[in-house]
Amino acid sequence: MFKRIDPLLCEFELNLHGAFFPAGFPLHLASNSQAVMDAAGEAWGAWKRAFDTSPLELRVIVQPSGDVAVPPVYRKQGALISAVSDAYNFAAADAVRLTANFWLSERTAADCALMRWHYLDALVFMLLTQQYVVSLHGACVARNGRGILLCGHSGAGKSTLSVAAARAGFTFVSDDCTWVRTDSNDLIAIGKPHQARLRHDAGRHFPELSGLTPRALPNAKLSIEPPTSMLENLRTASQVEVANVVFLDRMSGGEPRLETVAESEANRLLLADLPSYGAEVNATHERTVARLAALSTWRLHYAELTDAIRLLSGL
Repeated sequence: MFKRIDPLLCEFELNLHGAFFPAGFPLHLASNSQAVMDAAGEAWGAWKRAFDTSPLELRVIVQPSGDVAVPPVYRKQGALISAVSDAYNFAAADAVRLTANFWLSERTAADCALMRWHYLDALVFMLLTQQYVVSLHGACVARNGRGILLCGHSGAGKSTLSVAAARAGFTFVSDDCTWVRTDSNDLIAIGKPHQARLRHDAGRHFPELSGLTPRALPNAKLSIEPPTSMLENLRTASQVEVANVVFLDRMSGGEPRLETVAESEANRLLLADLPSYGAEVNATHERTVARLAALSTWRLHYAELTDAIRLLSGL
């Protein structure tokens, strides 16, 4: 039988396959690299299937040529999302079909943290954001089954407060990034409850973590990423319905207090962190954000964790 040349690698064999559930959504992964499969297991292996949606389809081709990827440039036009580092490290994704193809060098695949940060996690959660969730820069804890979103800029203390609150009797859902379903009648927050990402000096608040060695993440921040099983007296949940939204204002002094936030201001603050994905996706996100802003919304002024936890307990 006549065999055609294959300059586009259409017939490249991907002999490794796996099923994963990032944030509870089904995903099928095919690759020729065990390093990719191992990285996927590290990234998404702790999640179980929670949602009955069609699976995301990822194909990851790893080849010997090329250097370690530099941070890629991400772009979107229409349904096409691209991530390009160089001629040997790039990806293209379809926001409608929820598929993505990756071409990576062996040196990139060997750097698990970098590959996850810039490619696997980045494209997967970007795809989920196109149809199923809005991604918020905020932590989430729950009390008596009622979720509290903790929002704020970097340095506002979201991660530390979410873990400290969970150790004080709240339930830990997420510490820095929370996904909220856009295709549900309920405002369901989804987190990554099996791991925390904390500042390098978190041991001063949580002594059981004092022996962990901080490392620089691909975004250059020095952090520790302990499994939450290392933290004492911590209850976790992968999802919860949101009842309150709290914007954090960490002070150097002054009276700790909660103040109500007007719906219009809450809506503005929540939208301020959201990137544009095009008119159709943006409209879906904005409808969900408007529903969040219509909840009980607050600004929490605090300096000490104990004061913040006490005030949150009254919501």
